[in-house]
Amino acid sequence: MKVFVTGGTGAIGGHTIPALVEAGHQVTALARSAEKDAVLERQGAKPVRVGLFDQPALTEAMAGHDAAVNLATAIPPMSKFLVPGAWRDNERIRIQGSATVVDAALDAGVGRVVQESVSMLYRDRGAEWVDEQSPVDHFPMTRGNHAAEANARRFGEAGGAAVVLRFGWFYGRGAAHAEEMLAAARRHVGMMLGPPDGYLSPIHLADAATAVVAALTVPAGTYNVVDDEPLTKREFTGALADAAATRMWVRGPGRAALLLGDRLTSLTRSLRVSNARLREAGGWAPRYRSAREGWAAMAAESHR
Repeated sequence: MKVFVTGGTGAIGGHTIPALVEAGHQVTALARSAEKDAVLERQGAKPVRVGLFDQPALTEAMAGHDAAVNLATAIPPMSKFLVPGAWRDNERIRIQGSATVVDAALDAGVGRVVQESVSMLYRDRGAEWVDEQSPVDHFPMTRGNHAAEANARRFGEAGGAAVVLRFGWFYGRGAAHAEEMLAAARRHVGMMLGPPDGYLSPIHLADAATAVVAALTVPAGTYNVVDDEPLTKREFTGALADAAATRMWVRGPGRAALLLGDRLTSLTRSLRVSNARLREAGGWAPRYRSAREGWAAMAAESHR
């Protein structure tokens, strides 16, 4: 396929571009600098200088492509998660950017759109398994992702094949917040948000990338992209400590994070998310079964 990618130089994009090329696809990706151009070229992709919000130029750039993959984000570092306005750029990209991508794809005659979303949209289900039919929640931090999913559905209603990938919490090389957590763990500090017996459903970036490749051929619809085995937050922090080969002297803020309300609710709730639908539809399987294996791989790679 000829695949057009936005966000190809970001955290997940840095893994996705090589995965698409390795799978035999011809890849064109947005870039904003000569340095990013060079990165994409080394990975085997063709860079183009087009603004995400410039629909006419984006339409022209997408012409002749079979699929558009929208991975564009602007996630702030963990140190700014609670800063007012820190998520403004990301929300604009999710809302306006996804709309522009869909409009451009329709005008260019692209047949398939793959839109990034998050599994943190689901309501807290405790220890129950969460699948794509489980109820989602609406709070301020979800506005952008709900809008992006709605734009993908609009593409489907217009006759295209729309695939929404609800990714778990990213970790792996290139995920800045995960790199910050690994560095803190090596200083004996562990981050645990919410009750320790609540579940967290992450996904290693390398496995998120192969899920994007699978999304090019699965039936249209919504798919969860998470590890095979979600861990409790206690287990997740323990796996991080094991990977860092250290003991945690400080673990927090734990249940106290609940006091921050909607600002952290997507990370404090319990989500035991299933990836069964994508495994069955696309033959996809994550390389890292759980964060135990994924954190260990990330720690080993950081020493190279």
